[in-house]
Formats: sequence, structure tokens, C-alpha cells
Amino acid sequence: MTTARPRRFLAHLYQDGPHNPFPGIKALERRLGHSLPYQYGSNEGLDMPHRELSGALGSALAGLSRSYSDADAWQLRQQLAVHLSISMESLLVDAGADSLLALAIRATVTVGERVVTSAGTYPTLAYFARAQGAEVIEVPYSEAFADAANDGQLAPDLAALAAAAHEHDARIVYLANPDNPSGHLHTDAAVRTLRDALPEHCSLLLDEAYHDFRDDAATADSAPMTATFRLRTFSKAYGLAGLRLGFMIADPADIALLMKVRIHYAVSAPALAAGELLLSHPDEAAAHVTSVIEVRERLAAHLRSFGGEVLPSATNFICVRLKSAEQAAQVQQLLLSEGVLINRPPHPALGHILRISTLEDSLVPGRLTHLEHAIQETPSA
Repeated sequence: MTTARPRRFLAHLYQDGPHNPFPGIKALERRLGHSLPYQYGSNEGLDMPHRELSGALGSALAGLSRSYSDADAWQLRQQLAVHLSISMESLLVDAGADSLLALAIRATVTVGERVVTSAGTYPTLAYFARAQGAEVIEVPYSEAFADAANDGQLAPDLAALAAAAHEHDARIVYLANPDNPSGHLHTDAAVRTLRDALPEHCSLLLDEAYHDFRDDAATADSAPMTATFRLRTFSKAYGLAGLRLGFMIADPADIALLMKVRIHYAVSAPALAAGELLLSHPDEAAAHVTSVIEVRERLAAHLRSFGGEVLPSATNFICVRLKSAEQAAQVQQLLLSEGVLINRPPHPALGHILRISTLEDSLVPGRLTHLEHAIQETPSA
């Protein structure tokens, strides 16, 4: 007697269908092998003159806005496949990393099942999981303070995540790598070890939104991993946060199942066009990343000069650890009163840290004075 292989997706998704009722005109043109210049079947506002939109934002955007997008994101996936040296079938494009988080949860987790995450990491995962009716199991970060010999650390505890997945029979384990909000980067080998340690029916949801800011981003492996959803975004390195564009790397069989529950026109035509354009001219994003990393190191050095503990970061932000959540909250409020926004994680486990985006403007003298004063008042650990 053979034992059924544990399922990772909701049972009904393994059946035939549901089939997308609106694959889109671009997909139809590819199937037919020719274009359809006379389009009377989709009820779009193709004859809308868009005088206001063209005048304010340009005729190119106005033209893209009239039609439904390519639901398959065919051109963008082709470019990503070349850029990452993987197959098109391993790629799914959606409206930003958050949409991909929701998609993975919607396809794998049902009411009462459990999702494991780190206490204080990117909170949208827990938000979506609870909305799905899942129970969220939180694992504390591994935290170490700096001394004369070692940098400080605030990192997701991979061994504890794996143990919790087994203890609670989890459907998903979430890991942001590089981490948000600490900036910590686990090695690819450590991530693979985590994946190997998880139950067979448990998916690893690997959020790589800050991948482009790793020192080894150009050479790091981007191949699909077994039972893993790798999420990346155009919001950070490519500066397209307002257009909502991201992609998932996964096994083609997993991608096919996810496509059954994906919203087919969630990614707009302007977003796809912007992604395609930036991938066609990679030097601009590469220069942006180089600049961000240079500012990151200068900002970290500046705050360390006041005695602050700035954690190592592989992202486009730095994380400063203060003596208490109360002090961090006070600094945040003082800065807000002067029109300066920095982030303090909403989770009580990480309320003692502050996250600062590494923008050149953050180094303007006087911009972070309240933080500088707080650092000087904080005794060394």
C-alpha cells in the first residue's frame, strides 16, 4: 500500500480547473499567431480621448491606460528569465510582493491551519494569514549585542522556525531575506538548510524584496527551490513602488497551481511597460543600487560616530537599536513633529529599534538630531 504524498496546496487546486475566463487579448494573439488591430470584444474605453491624462502625464501613459494588460506578462517574464537565467515557466508576475504573499497564502492555507513567522518581521504576512483564518505562530528573533569583538545581530532564528513548523504542523514558514526590519542577511546555504528541515507539506515563503541590495546580488542563485515561493519586487531597486510590480520564482508546477487563483488583470499595462523598459536599460537600476549602498554605509558610519549601534544591513535601510521601546517611540514622535518619518516596527518584540531609509537627504545636518542625541544618551550594552 502506498502512502499519499502530503499536499502543499489546497486540495481542490489539484483537480482540473478552474480555468481563467479572461486570458487576455495578448494571449489570444499569441495563440492565433497574428495581431488583432480591430478590437470590439472587451468593452474597454478605447475611444476615450484622455486629453486631461495626456496633458498631465503624457500620451504614452494615456495610451497604455485604455486597454487591459497582458494577463500573462509574457514580455516581462521573457526578460526576467534571461536576466535571472531561469525558465519563463518558473516566473509569475503580480501587483507587487504583497499581492504575491496573499496569493501564496490563498492557495495553500485554509481556516484553522498554521503559519510560522518571526515575531516582528514584515507584518503583512501575518495580516494576510489571519484574514485567511489561519493561526499565526511567532518565533522570537535571535538577538546579540555588539561588543569589542563582534557586531550586533538581530536575525530570524532559522532553527527555531523549522522546529515550530514541525511542532505546529505549519503550512507555511515565512522568511524575509534580507530581513525587514533588521537588514540581516542569511546565506543561501543557510536558507537551503532551513528548507530541507521543514515538513514535506510545508512551503517556505521566501521574501527577497531587498535582494538587489545584497553585495552578491549579481551572482546569487535565483533558481527555483523545492517547495519554496521566492518573492521579488520592482519597488526598491527599480523605484516602482507606486506602480505595484513584483514577481515570484517557483517550480513550474507550483506556478501553474497558483495561476488558478491569481487575479488575472491585477498588474496594469503601465506597470508592465515600466518594468520592461527598466529591464531593457539595466544600468540605471544598477547605478541606483550602487548609490544606495554608498549612502547606507555613510549613514551607518555617521550614526556610529555618535556611539549608536547600527546593525549590519544588506538592504536599502539601516536599523538602529536603542535601549528601550519607550526611547525609540519618543525619538520617532519628536522626528514626526518636525516632518521627519522613520519607521519603528509595530510589533512589541522589536519596538526598541528604528529603521531609516538610506536616502541622501537623511544625511542633511540637523535632519536626525533627535536620534543623534538619543544615541549619545544610550549607554553601551
